[in-house]
Amino acid sequence: MDIIEIAKKELEKLDEINKDLANIDFKDKKKVSSLFSKQKRLLEIKEVYDLYMNKLSQIEENRKLLDDPELAELAGEEIESLKQQNKALIQKLELLMKPRDANENKDIVVEIRAGAGGAEASLFVADLYRMYERFAQNHGLKVELVSSSPVEGGGYREIVAFVKGKSAWSLFRFEMGVHRVQRIPVTESQGRIHTSTATVAVLPQVNQEEIDINPDDLKIDVYRASGPGGQCVNTTDSAVRITHIPTGIVVTQQDEKSQFKNKAKAMMILRARVADFYKKIEEEKLAKERKEQVKTGDRSFRIRTYNFPQNRVTDHRIGLTVYHLDAIMNGDLDQIVNPLQAANI
Repeated sequence: MDIIEIAKKELEKLDEINKDLANIDFKDKKKVSSLFSKQKRLLEIKEVYDLYMNKLSQIEENRKLLDDPELAELAGEEIESLKQQNKALIQKLELLMKPRDANENKDIVVEIRAGAGGAEASLFVADLYRMYERFAQNHGLKVELVSSSPVEGGGYREIVAFVKGKSAWSLFRFEMGVHRVQRIPVTESQGRIHTSTATVAVLPQVNQEEIDINPDDLKIDVYRASGPGGQCVNTTDSAVRITHIPTGIVVTQQDEKSQFKNKAKAMMILRARVADFYKKIEEEKLAKERKEQVKTGDRSFRIRTYNFPQNRVTDHRIGLTVYHLDAIMNGDLDQIVNPLQAANI
């Protein structure tokens, strides 16, 4: 069955979806969102399909003119032009018919944590955040720092940020895993190269309709924030700690002076982490071997090495090595991300 027949069969679902939308209880936000998403996809397919069929009809009309000596040449040229246009429409239809990533247009939560290597690992966290911030800005994405845990010397134990924009997930989804850095620390007097690591988690943001978190499953504590944040930070109970009892996941947020804003941000992160927790349980049920789980993006998998003395970056998943580490650390991550997207690992 060719792509046109497949599209025709797929479009048969459109009438049923329209009927469901006409009779749906709009209080069921999850179902409404799902139906509108399906309808939008089918309408995009229908637009291209109808255009293809229209041009097919024009080709047949022009073929009738091929026996006319005065119009045959013009009709032949028109037929070739229409065939080329339909060829492009078929390619577009093939793209539209491909299964879509459910997280395709979602904003994301990026969590960067220091791994092995002490102070050097903490500095690497700061470097990775700076790299991601510039990479996101290069693509017109908005980065919002949610929380950070600074340490002496300029590094961080952890940085959590929101990245917002249509392509956030597709650009960042390959970053989850263990990142290894090899360089000579500023404090190293002998010039020896040290190896440190940082872990990166990339979680699609999840709205309330997508995951049902029972309020009774939450333990919410408020307390007085500590550290920098202005005059009010230590005088009001603005910091929030939310514990999801069934999974044991804990999120704390204190960067905002408002308890309400801190709670809202903490809930956004909590929903993403809880959804990721249950997703990984499902993946483990389906996976036959641990190795298969690692290849799907398990965070214990070392994905990339940044070697500063050699100005080299190696992505171990596709065996790609580039000697432009300085540009990559400055946000030019496309030369790594584009091949990963093409490989579709």
